Amino acid sequence: MRLRALLETDALGLRLLGGDEELDRSVRGVMTTDLRDPSRYLTGGELVLTGLAWHRDAKDSEPFVRILSGAGVAGLAAGEAELGAIPDDLVEACRHHRLPLFAVHETVAFATITEHVVRQVSGERAGDLAAVVDRHRRLMTSGPTGGGPEVVLDLLGSDLDLHAWVLSPTGRQIAGAGAPLSGPVGAELAGLHLAAMRSGRRAPHRVTVDGVTYSLFPIRNHGRGAVPASRDVRESVLSDWLLAVEADAGDWPAARLDLLQGVTQLIAVERDRRDAARTVRRRLAQEVLELVQAGAPPAEIAARLRVAAPVLLPGLGSAPHWQVVVARVEWDQADAPGGSGSGIAGGPVAQALLEEILVDPAVTGPDSADRFAVAHTGDEAIALVPLPALADVRPEADVSQDPARGPAQDPALHADSLLAAVRTPLSAGLADDGRLTLGVSASVHSPEGLRGALEEARHARRVAAARPGRVCAAGHHELASHVLLLPFVPDDVRRAFTARLLDPLRDYDGRHRAELIPTLEAFLDCDGSWTRCAARLHLHVNTLRYRVGRIEQLTGRDLSRLEDKLDFFLALRMS
Repeated sequence: MRLRALLETDALGLRLLGGDEELDRSVRGVMTTDLRDPSRYLTGGELVLTGLAWHRDAKDSEPFVRILSGAGVAGLAAGEAELGAIPDDLVEACRHHRLPLFAVHETVAFATITEHVVRQVSGERAGDLAAVVDRHRRLMTSGPTGGGPEVVLDLLGSDLDLHAWVLSPTGRQIAGAGAPLSGPVGAELAGLHLAAMRSGRRAPHRVTVDGVTYSLFPIRNHGRGAVPASRDVRESVLSDWLLAVEADAGDWPAARLDLLQGVTQLIAVERDRRDAARTVRRRLAQEVLELVQAGAPPAEIAARLRVAAPVLLPGLGSAPHWQVVVARVEWDQADAPGGSGSGIAGGPVAQALLEEILVDPAVTGPDSADRFAVAHTGDEAIALVPLPALADVRPEADVSQDPARGPAQDPALHADSLLAAVRTPLSAGLADDGRLTLGVSASVHSPEGLRGALEEARHARRVAAARPGRVCAAGHHELASHVLLLPFVPDDVRRAFTARLLDPLRDYDGRHRAELIPTLEAFLDCDGSWTRCAARLHLHVNTLRYRVGRIEQLTGRDLSRLEDKLDFFLALRMS
């Protein structure tokens, strides 16, 4: 807005004391100050409001106005409430520095002027930014010259003072302007967004995390192959991106809401481009998978892998090792063959989700999933994950920082930590009618091992599926222990076995608060060592012996016998 517009607004009651020739200056903001030197808070273009508390005598005006002029402020408005009239020395200093000066009547609050200026400036900026967004959308739609979503997010920050981030459904930051969101905050925002989408609430979704209010906007994929908006939300909710804005959109005008909707559509173009770029990797994985499942000769599979390796691991000198990861998304009330809920095709949903899960949560950017390929067959998604051989991992590389990896120098994926950063938000998206189960194979060093790795990952996934919870995973190491057997024990047998051994102890604990169950767990965990168990529980050894004796008396078992220890161990694991 121009300074001239302030004089034309009767409600502000401003009176011009000097600077008629400078009234076409642009006002970009407003600041109230009574500091003698406010320069550190000025960026240029402000209308400065002052109550003149800094004015003690005539010599104070010249340095004050000189500071304002040097900072490039648009004008000065001085209140008459403090001194009754504007000092002549201030009028003369403003005339000397060609700084427009206004008198503010004592009946007019500075807040009224501030609100008017902010409203006018914000409206103009929003209109300018809307034009930029529209132009940027056309650029990105017609070719890769738009610069990506970061450009528009930067404009939101610089022109509207809105901090915004693009997040994946697991809360991983894909794009942002300024300081990044912390991992826990991103995950919580993603979970709240998914829960709101599943409940059918209308966007934007306003939430508060750690005392900060955010408005969450869904970014829907409107490009080729996108799911129509009329279809079941479960087909896309686990793969859609979201825009998180640090602001409360509840009192925004319609124009600003429309602007943010335009921003989400612009970012959806980037999402379309990302999906198109993954087509090659998906096709490679599909070809290798079909060869493996068909029992093709290892030489033929190796030939396809030689084609895939440069795409998935560019620059790697030696042939990689491989892991296979299998994922399945299932919905309750299945009415279609194969177990996909309500007719939803499970394979594509699991494919998009697995592509996100396998990305290191610390990695930002939309193209961070370029080093693996995911195909889908039926209701399964199958990932072919190339791993550098241990000899190719630099000794100084700290791969232990990746929560989905094992100890340092081990590049392999581990099921027990793979979902650690994403379990909470994904559980919100699955709500009370969906499940995600995932199995991870051991690494294999040659094409001959891929078929066994695929079967191993599928079997591990079945072990995970037998566990309670919305998001479960199992790894190859669990297939060589008793854990493999427990999920396949019939439910009635499990209940009878655990009840016979543990119900007497639970009943006794309920009546006497004797903590026999925790004592039994600690005793078995300490391999029957009296001293280590007593130290862990902070008990005297005689007290521990009394509790163990009570356990044996109530159950008729002897904890010095291996068979009885094993029975108790299995009962605790199955309970």
